[in-house]
Amino acid sequence: MTPPQPPAERPSVLKSTLLWVLKIGVSAGLLYLLFVRIDAGNLWRLIRNASPLWVAAALTLYVVMLLVSTWRWQLLLRAQHVHVAFGSLLNSFFVAIFANNFLPSNIGGDVFRIKDTAKPAGSKTLAAAVVLFDRGLGVLGLAFVAACGSTLAARRSEAIGPLGPSLLWTGLLVVLGLVILVLAVPRELSVLARPLRMIHPEWVDQRVETITAALVRFRQAPGAMLAGFGGGIAVQAILVGYYAAVANALHITVPIGHLAILVPVSFIVQMMPLSLNGLGVREATFGLYLTKIGVPLESAMALSFIGAGLVMAFSMSGAAAYLSRRRTYATTPAES
Repeated sequence: MTPPQPPAERPSVLKSTLLWVLKIGVSAGLLYLLFVRIDAGNLWRLIRNASPLWVAAALTLYVVMLLVSTWRWQLLLRAQHVHVAFGSLLNSFFVAIFANNFLPSNIGGDVFRIKDTAKPAGSKTLAAAVVLFDRGLGVLGLAFVAACGSTLAARRSEAIGPLGPSLLWTGLLVVLGLVILVLAVPRELSVLARPLRMIHPEWVDQRVETITAALVRFRQAPGAMLAGFGGGIAVQAILVGYYAAVANALHITVPIGHLAILVPVSFIVQMMPLSLNGLGVREATFGLYLTKIGVPLESAMALSFIGAGLVMAFSMSGAAAYLSRRRTYATTPAES
């Protein structure tokens, strides 16, 4: 006789189902509110008349962005004395962008990146720490580009967007302060993890020690940290260029300063687990911002749809990368 399902699992299933319903509802609801306010025919004309040359330019910039992102990841791994071939990391990044676009979570790709570097790092915890720090430098670069864009938009554009320079520069300083604090007092992490020790002290202590040691090594490699920060800025600047190319493909005029604000802000909004991989939330963000500076809502939605659609189409290469990949990583067993 099959034993009954443990009662503890039922709330988890119910919670997961409700979360899915909420995400679908948010995405569908926002898209509905947007579509009832536009001329769908005009939206389709904008998309249909996109310039193939500018689309190709956008995709080229996206590939460059992936190369820079892979270089930054390799740089951070080397700061931890972990050496992985660039080609292997690039393969992992391709798989990650596929996961981010087609799995139900925006961080699904990080799981693959951690798994692919756990063996050469000798620890899943260390691999995760590097990926998280890479994310942190990315957010720092994102904040820097948005702050610079707000200053440029304020000086060169007659259209004033909803986010001013003071707000974004303050945000940059807050993020920078957090990164510096983490690097300055890494051993204080044990204090933050103290409540978790009530669950499994030995397990928590081992992971805190691994992460603390990783932060100490990062602090001892200031050149790598500065280069990583520069890489984060470069990645965000290239993404702004990507959307500028998409805008040119659609014959839409958006000042580059405003794109430098909108693109990073839209990525932050999409990180919130409130929709299906940002669908609807992304379009609403583009619409809300661009209409404030005089861009028609149809144009804003076309820019969002094509920008995201090209990324999704390109990310299909990640499925091919996963199927054709060869295991070239070190054979050192990973810790749990």
